[in-house]
Amino acid sequence: MNRRDLLLSATAAALPAAAAQTPGQRPNVIVFLADDLGFKDTGFQGSEGETPNLDRLCREGVRFEKMYSFPLCSPTRSGLMTGRNPARLGLGYTVVRPWSTYGLPVDETTIADVFKAAGYQTAITGKWHLGHYRVAQLPRARGFDHFYGHVNGMIDYFTHERDGGIDWQRNGVSVREPGYSTGLLAAEAVRWLASRDRSRPFFLYVPWNAPHSPLQAPDDLLKKYAHIGDKSRRAYLAMVDALDRGVGRILQQIEQEKSNTIVLFVSDNGGPRANGANNGPLRSGKSNVFEGGIRVPAFAWWPGHLKPGTCAQLMTIWDMLPTLAAAAGIPLKTNKPLDGENFWPAISSGAQPRERRNLLFCVKPPRGPRQHALRDGAWKLVRFGEAPCDKIEEHLFQVEDDPNETRDVLRENPEVAARLRGLMDAWIQQVPPGEASFSLEAHPGWVPPKDWAKVAAE
Repeated sequence: MNRRDLLLSATAAALPAAAAQTPGQRPNVIVFLADDLGFKDTGFQGSEGETPNLDRLCREGVRFEKMYSFPLCSPTRSGLMTGRNPARLGLGYTVVRPWSTYGLPVDETTIADVFKAAGYQTAITGKWHLGHYRVAQLPRARGFDHFYGHVNGMIDYFTHERDGGIDWQRNGVSVREPGYSTGLLAAEAVRWLASRDRSRPFFLYVPWNAPHSPLQAPDDLLKKYAHIGDKSRRAYLAMVDALDRGVGRILQQIEQEKSNTIVLFVSDNGGPRANGANNGPLRSGKSNVFEGGIRVPAFAWWPGHLKPGTCAQLMTIWDMLPTLAAAAGIPLKTNKPLDGENFWPAISSGAQPRERRNLLFCVKPPRGPRQHALRDGAWKLVRFGEAPCDKIEEHLFQVEDDPNETRDVLRENPEVAARLRGLMDAWIQQVPPGEASFSLEAHPGWVPPKDWAKVAAE
């Protein structure tokens, strides 16, 4: 028995309480992850676009007032999958690019592993973006029974290609089919739900590729937003509208079944303003550690269990594994210590918010120096640059009172800055050394494949 099988056996052995319950007592779980959705890009956050399905779920559920992701796609996905800070995983600074051979470390326990070991059926329909050059990096080796979607971070919404090669597959085999990718992902999720074993609960992960670039939307939705003057904003709102319709199709399926289902909705990072996203008054956006890059819209919905309202608890994407496991009644055991905490009591019963300490966020944009942010209680230290190569620029904010980061109080609080600087430096020392040499551009000899499903080697 290999290390991974031993891990799953140990996790399963730690689940007597869950196993003692009947399947009907254990809730199903759906995680919707939007891609590049800005803080103000849903109706429930004040967008001019239409998102009636998301608005309804949020209205009937619990909206998270202080939800944080990482500033980029792959890091956030790694935190969601493992319950660990992406900086520990070698995935903190940038995304898995088409020519990248690395991915989510194969010795990490994933959220799909945890739910599968508890008897859940597991599926992903959407964007993986956590490694594609080895079979061991792909979803079906990471706890998912079923995978439909694409492995790269960005594809054409209509041709489903990346760099001229098809990146659209079902369980390792490429499929060429007509249709807009957001609609196809929703249709596949509905098919999987309809054909599953109804005697067992399910965990369904739907990481949409919308509204990530390229800015492409169906003609009918582009016409719907023809009154929007800015061309990028018009396409972006149409893409968010399509995402909302996909959520509605999946919601209709679970409500027809009258299934006992928890829904989590969250964005993977702040919106890219250059592509038409709107983060409201939050500073900056995607690829940045200011609030506009890491503070995201999110909510949980579970009829009959969650009372409509808001949750003021500061939470991160890596808190979602232990939180959802607790909601499902799954005693949690993983092979590595988690950075995430269980905040189900705060969500379900309005428990008093706990202060969060020593939360690191980081990113290396394609252009510009590395960025780090350290959130500790009400304080947040932001650093641009890294010694000895860069000129260091630092800012200090009292984010609880100044969420838009308009008042830099670094000079007035040298002792606080020094303490947070020490915490930040300790985190940076834990980053795997290989991440210091990642490639933002393809090597001149790299040739993109014609079929991305055939890239993965044993």
